[in-house]
Amino acid sequence: MKKTLKNKRIFISGGNGVIGNELVRKLYKEGAIIFVGDLKPRPLHWPSDILYRQGDLNYIAPEELKRFKPNIFFHLAATFERTKETYEFWDENFHNNIRLSNYLMSILKDISSLQKVIFASSYLVYNENLYQFNTPQTTPIKLKEDFPIMPRNLTGMAKLAHECELLFLNNFKNKQFKFISARIFRGYGKNSRDVISRWIRAIIKNEEILLYNKENIFDYIYAEDSAEGLLRLAKSDFCGIVNLGTGIPRKVEDIIKILFSYFPKMKIREIHENIPYEASCADVTLLNSILNWTPKITLEEGIKKIIEFEKQRNGVYEESIGEKSSILITSVSKKIPLINIIRASSKKFSNNLKIIGGDCDKNCIGKYFTDEFWKMKLTEKYSLRDIITECKKRNIKYIIPTRDNELMFWAKIKNELKKHNIHVMVSPPQTIKITNDKLLFYNTLKNKYPVIETSTKIEDIKSTYYVVKERFGAGSRKIGINLTYNKAIDFAKELENPIFQPFIEGKEISIDVYVTKEGKCKEVVLRERNLIVNGESHISTIFNNRKLKLLFSELSEFLNIRGHAIFQAIIKGNNAYIIECNCRLGGASTLSICSGLETIYWFLLEANNENINTYYSKIEPQKLIRVYNDYFFKI
Repeated sequence: MKKTLKNKRIFISGGNGVIGNELVRKLYKEGAIIFVGDLKPRPLHWPSDILYRQGDLNYIAPEELKRFKPNIFFHLAATFERTKETYEFWDENFHNNIRLSNYLMSILKDISSLQKVIFASSYLVYNENLYQFNTPQTTPIKLKEDFPIMPRNLTGMAKLAHECELLFLNNFKNKQFKFISARIFRGYGKNSRDVISRWIRAIIKNEEILLYNKENIFDYIYAEDSAEGLLRLAKSDFCGIVNLGTGIPRKVEDIIKILFSYFPKMKIREIHENIPYEASCADVTLLNSILNWTPKITLEEGIKKIIEFEKQRNGVYEESIGEKSSILITSVSKKIPLINIIRASSKKFSNNLKIIGGDCDKNCIGKYFTDEFWKMKLTEKYSLRDIITECKKRNIKYIIPTRDNELMFWAKIKNELKKHNIHVMVSPPQTIKITNDKLLFYNTLKNKYPVIETSTKIEDIKSTYYVVKERFGAGSRKIGINLTYNKAIDFAKELENPIFQPFIEGKEISIDVYVTKEGKCKEVVLRERNLIVNGESHISTIFNNRKLKLLFSELSEFLNIRGHAIFQAIIKGNNAYIIECNCRLGGASTLSICSGLETIYWFLLEANNENINTYYSKIEPQKLIRVYNDYFFKI
């Protein structure tokens, strides 16, 4: 009976890459249940029942994979440089190759459902002295699995390192899964950075192509064949290391001849440099014995497919990742913990995001904790055109306002900024209007929710003791608490627009919420404010209460909040008394984010049109203790 992967639960790292797209298509056709993780946005043409996680898999929570219960893991995610590896590639290789491979297997190795791991390794693990020469060769070296290994670059080293890790795990007989390290040879395919695709894009755009060492001999394997080989290996009983190539050597000048047949007027310049000549191809004896199959797509067929693909989009490469865009945090002041948590959270989405701090005070402390500082004017002094110009100059794609008085400004221009691919985490103007006005907030909610009674007239409040605060903006800006009638009246004289509320003695809590762009509350986190200094929590503890979470989830949707918001409330006995709402991140929201409220990650995903409804969410109870730190900077 022919083996099938129908209903097999399959996790694919890097599944939106050149090979990954081909593999996903094949697996879906077989009826597999697929979960893909990749840095790139989800392809629009993919079926909705393919689970997708956009972002850096170095930050995937173990629970996400444990919950999925994969049977097979295809590890395709990797980074590499097609030309000579640069000095900067040192960090990138470690993060996206070595660290990622180790991290994912550290999670997956103990998941009982896992049956097989298919690792996309590379022929770069073989000793380069076997197949590189000082002069052109007529016959290539057929590299066999048991040939000497000595990686020729960082990418090859990373591939070999993970091969060794899988071999190590295989030594423990109690482990239920098998592994296959498929050493893939010279891959090429659609939407790739390989030399064939680069040349075709250049030719279509009437650009000159550069030719080095036309005598070089490689084993070119088309991405569709690589995917087919990986899929067939997953169905096999084989465990170990195997070459994945065509076994057919082709010269670089063969590619040029094929391209000339399609583009007789193409411009080419041959470059002569003192670099080694390569002559290699795969020995596919083992591959054929395992699968009774070898790759079928010839170089001529593969190039034809790529030409047709590239012509459809006029040779424009879809570079979905690597964009050096920036996040603007406004009014950074001295909000160091908030800056740090935004930086850490943004890395879950991309390692390329730059943090820009904006503030009216050129001497603010926060400037030292950002990648770049923008000395801003008061927001009301900027026109829409000014903001667009300034943001584009700094490549700002995401904006996170952190001050109440500027929320309305950003809310009013949010939709216009979006047309320029600039995304602001802020609620609609009507929501800001309600939440910035405590009297309007009370009058809007009083017939539906347990909001604390509020009035501009103390006579309307029946209480022994009172709270007096400003009607507009943050409630902690200037506040009188537990005041007698006469003291409340005296205190009110010091305020611009005083409002009165009854003083209720109880447990003070903050509630962080995140609401999706569709208006659905994604998550609610409850925090007890154990120690409050100048209106900010310096000791805060996460707790759980299902009834309260449902209350604030419903309330956040009722108020039409978008993105992050914080509610303040008093708990007395079994009753909750809602005080106010701020539609922004708060000082101690860092605790909620660290505990699992992925505000920044979700905002970045939604800004890139990703539906976050299926993204994992679990709150882990933690305590925040805020202390002062000394930081030291070289000058």
